[in-house]
Amino acid sequence: MSAPNGINPNVPHSARVYDYWLGGKDNFEADRRVAEATMAAVPGVRESARNNRAFLGRAVRHLTQLGVRQFLDLGTGIPSQGNVHEVAQAGAPDARVVYVDNDPIVMAHARALLTSTPEGRTAYIEADVRDPQAVLDHPEVREALDFSRPIALMMVAILMHISDEDDPAGIVKAYADAMPSGSYLVLSHLTLDLVTKQIADDYLAATKHQAMHRTPRTGEQIARYFDGFDLIEPGLVPVSQWHDTPLFPDPATWMYAGVGRKR
Repeated sequence: MSAPNGINPNVPHSARVYDYWLGGKDNFEADRRVAEATMAAVPGVRESARNNRAFLGRAVRHLTQLGVRQFLDLGTGIPSQGNVHEVAQAGAPDARVVYVDNDPIVMAHARALLTSTPEGRTAYIEADVRDPQAVLDHPEVREALDFSRPIALMMVAILMHISDEDDPAGIVKAYADAMPSGSYLVLSHLTLDLVTKQIADDYLAATKHQAMHRTPRTGEQIARYFDGFDLIEPGLVPVSQWHDTPLFPDPATWMYAGVGRKR
């Protein structure tokens, strides 16, 4: 794949590494090196990525069944099977979805592949999710979403790419504060809680010098992102256990997942 203008194919990007783990082809050699090195050091990372993708679909289906018709998907990633608008509009053709990412490759594929039903709406903006005000004030976001009605804020495997210095809890709060009561937060996050100490140490050693930033956090830290939300059943659980059994059996479990309803 040739690189579009503004993209350095020698620098790995989380969306393209994730695409490789999901079996996609929209990635470069630098992404594949990071993906393969991580797989070699981290048992089950590819299976965990696939289970995380399956969680996204289950959460969206569950929320459409609860009547949610609006979704703000932060850190969209390269389109794959079971995108948010496909899942939501399959059950609710009038669902409205806004995708947000800061990778031009992601946006190029999004605009080409993510088409809405006639009754609904799908929009895409290129923006940094770490700047909530810029995202929330974007005219495409304001046109597509009605902030007087519940919105599902999708933060699936994105906060782990945001360092503590960038205040991820403050970022979540800024988005949540803009949304009415009855909105939802859909979140999954890398953790080392669910693996042995030896596996955790191996992971930290293997990823210490990688260019792509990831911050694993504890279940207690991740639960704080749900301040102001009531976790719905089954709570904050391993990603493969949220409302289902694992689609891909995990040699090790690397992700927590949960869905909360804003009070």
